Amino acid sequence: MTGPAGDSAEVLVRFGRPHPDPLSTSGDWGCPFQIDGLGDDSVQEAFGVDSLQALLLAIWSVRLELAERAERTSVRLDWLEQRALGLRVVPDVVDLPPAP
Repeated sequence: MTGPAGDSAEVLVRFGRPHPDPLSTSGDWGCPFQIDGLGDDSVQEAFGVDSLQALLLAIWSVRLELAERAERTSVRLDWLEQRALGLRVVPDVVDLPPAP
């Protein structure tokens, strides 16, 4: 990240392994994630109906959280000197029709 004064620092994003949610009665899964170096560094969790959805929602949550925190603190985030952070996930994809 690059701060308003031009100073730079590292922001580290961690994703944990998706796991069955012990509190779910319907078999939901959770995926922990953490953003370190840009405000609150507590471990958060995204939940889905299976492990893949939980992971995708964790990635989506990190993308939204990074954008919000960067705007709030007036910093510029980049990855490999690119503005795109490589966290593009479209959570609302309709089912594709079966192949002929």
